[in-house]
Amino acid sequence: MVIKLTESALNKLKEQIMTEKQLPRIDADVRGGCGLSVNFTLVFDEPRRNDEIIKFDGIQIRIDRFTKRYLDEETQIDYSHEHGFFTGESFASSACAIEID
Repeated sequence: MVIKLTESALNKLKEQIMTEKQLPRIDADVRGGCGLSVNFTLVFDEPRRNDEIIKFDGIQIRIDRFTKRYLDEETQIDYSHEHGFFTGESFASSACAIEID
């Protein structure tokens, strides 16, 4: 797995790590019943026991096994003042299987 950070994301992460005193983690918000939607966010919190750590330019980004299943092989993190961090490609699936006898 490869994590790429834009320059604006890298600068903001360095700034937040110094103020938050916690490490960033990519988190997947999975919703749905018959369909599935996945949105990725960057959160600052306590480490989890089985987090994988990916290092990028001196920054450690954590990913848990659940989230890793949904990420692309290459994931980009960007940042804008208006919207905050953009992490990976969110996606939705409307596939639903119904069995009729």
